[in-house]
Amino acid sequence: MTTDKLNTVVQVAVPIRLRKVLDYQLPEGYSSLAEGTRVRITVKLREMTGIVVGSKKSELPEEGLIRVVRVLDESPCIPPSLLKLLRWSSSYYHHPLGEVIQTALPSILRGDSKIKPDLPFRYYLTSNGAEALNGIPKNATNQRLLLTELSKASPDGLSSSTLSKLAPSSSTKLLRDRGWINVREDSRDFLYVGQEQDSAAIALNQSQRSAVSEISVALQRYQPFLLQGVTGSGKTEIYLELATRVIKTGCQVLLLVPEIALTPQLIGRFKRGLNGKIAVLHSRLSNKDRHIAWWAAREGIADVILGTRSAVFVPLARPGMYIVDEEHDSAYKQQEGFRYNARDLIVKRAQQDDIPAVLGSATPSLESMQNAKIGRYGHLVLRDRARGAMMPKISLLNVKQLPLTFGISSPVLEALRLRLDRGEQSIVYINRRGFAPILWCPKCNWRARCSRCDVYLTLHRPSNQLRCHHCGASNKPSENCPDCKHISLKAVGQGTQRVEETLQKYLPSARIVRFDSDSIGKANVLAERLAQVLEGNVDILVGTQLLAKGHNFPAVTLVCIVDADSGLYSFDFRAVERLYQTLTQVAGRAGRASRSGQVLVQTQYPENSAFSRLMENDFSGFVDFELKQRQLANCPPFVRFVLLRAESVSSDSSIRFVTAAAQLGQQILRKQSSSIRLMDPVPSPMERRSGRYRAQLLVTGCVETALHRFLDNWLNELDKLEIGRRVRWSLDVDPLDIY
Repeated sequence: MTTDKLNTVVQVAVPIRLRKVLDYQLPEGYSSLAEGTRVRITVKLREMTGIVVGSKKSELPEEGLIRVVRVLDESPCIPPSLLKLLRWSSSYYHHPLGEVIQTALPSILRGDSKIKPDLPFRYYLTSNGAEALNGIPKNATNQRLLLTELSKASPDGLSSSTLSKLAPSSSTKLLRDRGWINVREDSRDFLYVGQEQDSAAIALNQSQRSAVSEISVALQRYQPFLLQGVTGSGKTEIYLELATRVIKTGCQVLLLVPEIALTPQLIGRFKRGLNGKIAVLHSRLSNKDRHIAWWAAREGIADVILGTRSAVFVPLARPGMYIVDEEHDSAYKQQEGFRYNARDLIVKRAQQDDIPAVLGSATPSLESMQNAKIGRYGHLVLRDRARGAMMPKISLLNVKQLPLTFGISSPVLEALRLRLDRGEQSIVYINRRGFAPILWCPKCNWRARCSRCDVYLTLHRPSNQLRCHHCGASNKPSENCPDCKHISLKAVGQGTQRVEETLQKYLPSARIVRFDSDSIGKANVLAERLAQVLEGNVDILVGTQLLAKGHNFPAVTLVCIVDADSGLYSFDFRAVERLYQTLTQVAGRAGRASRSGQVLVQTQYPENSAFSRLMENDFSGFVDFELKQRQLANCPPFVRFVLLRAESVSSDSSIRFVTAAAQLGQQILRKQSSSIRLMDPVPSPMERRSGRYRAQLLVTGCVETALHRFLDNWLNELDKLEIGRRVRWSLDVDPLDIY
């Protein structure tokens, strides 16, 4: 058949677990469709939204093809540069392209809504309205009120929500009909607007200026930089100065942060020092607000886009620089579904867009440190704190030799009392929420366990609930032991609630605020508590990792780490790295202003090298030692890991699936000579979670191309496995956790 007689079909990526695209006949009136365009199509009689990702000639007759139901976009929803990144992501993480693309779209656009959202309106007083104000009759109360308030607000106008609170909508319509007020869409109601830069407020020191200068040389070309700066060294000021320079070139900046909790502080800092518009993207926004922020970035209205992990996929009209703050943070790794790492994708996106990427951290990941060592990343180091502040003094408290009151030693209580007398603020850090991690019977050794997970239940007060921190199950604890009926059950161990209660008992005058996910459920609650701290209305902050990440508390001079050893009780090869990073980050909250800081670390193992290097602020020595250990153990960053996970309600289906997968993998490897290794299929360390039994299989390889070639071949065979239909399974490339 000649080419001119073949039918042109579009290839559509659909948001289902399918490792191929589907062919559809063009709709009536269309001779082609641009890649990145959304279309409505039917899949097995179900209508859904897909994305056009290509076209080709088909030998099938028209009657053998399903036609696109309708085209949703006049121009592509996803620009070519972003579609290129999504294709690469699908290939690298071996995840269906349709689901990858859906991740990049606001939920509203996964249906058939228009690309442009319904924007907020602002109302303005016209010259006729200003003249009419004095002639309004006294009994026209609403009209007079509206015109008066609009005259006060001129030239900024008032939002529609403000006007609706002042008077009925009928009064607003009447004034519009008379030509006394105008209405228009205005970005100030969905973007944060920064002010002119205050050079005195962000005066950079020599180290900061050198870092800015070196990065600025690479504007308009690809170059990744690792910005390693001790806590309090002023990395945010560097981001701000870089953003200012990029905006002056007419380009946009995307800045990623690991936690929503960090966005209010960064927004405030950028508003005070950046002459531009800022859009914010994170999961706690409403669907409408996320859509508007996404659109503002896509249209180039926003100069800076500040977001969490998923913002890595936001389309930009004029990308100029990508920045990842706290680049070591595990929150950048998506742990369900499409298991991407936003930090790694931002570097790939920078390469494709030919612009610089800046990865910042006081304790960079070992992967990034290795990339800096081999010259793949430019390495910039800030060794001193900004504005002359000194690094805190770190002391280790050997709790084997100290009496403890619910996990708190007397030196910690004395240090807290001293800061309380001085009017200074303190942080008590324990990375365990709830009251006690175990409810225990001292007579028969019974412990409260989750019925759906292989873990103990955590006791929470004052709600008096036993809760599972993995599946969310909760119930009231019984008064007697369920096994032996003993009447005195013991709460063993401590969490944030118990630490708070203990401190309140021994320091009754202290104003104590708890920072954990139980006490801070919403972004506005977090903002209120942070404001309390900054206003000096809090003496002691008790919390989890919410306190360890990037916050600036100028009045905090003491940090007490209650249970530093918890990070050592893990077989995960990253456990010591995470421990060092967390302790360094939380210790860095102390002494960031004019007063010196102190850090007290309670541990049973003061001789551990991680603690001794922490005491000496010797991150470089820690990295060198850990990298040698990783290399000897054949672990990342020297070897690539891929984890096949499976879970099922049946106790044996998951292990049977990964066993069958291992056998298929070995058959492929006999034909593919390489350094790829398949470990033994095993139950997951927490075998049962949320009522499902889990198993896993670890794959390792030194050569990336060979590894991905094997994975492609392997997945083709795994999709055919009959038992695979009875389990839920996934592939995790570059997993952060191997349990």
